Amino acid sequence: MLKWALVFFIISLAAGVLGFTGIAAGAAAVAKTLFYIALALFLIFLVLGLIAIRAAR
Repeated sequence: MLKWALVFFIISLAAGVLGFTGIAAGAAAVAKTLFYIALALFLIFLVLGLIAIRAAR
């Protein structure tokens, strides 16, 4: 998922440099959304992993 966020970020940068501001804003919004979803999933799995370690003790 972070790979796709990076792809959309690069598309956003390229579109911004070329002057396609609408496409750049859309790609940046998608990249930001994917990044926050990946961050939330990481935190959820981190907490679940810590709970599983404590339960195994």
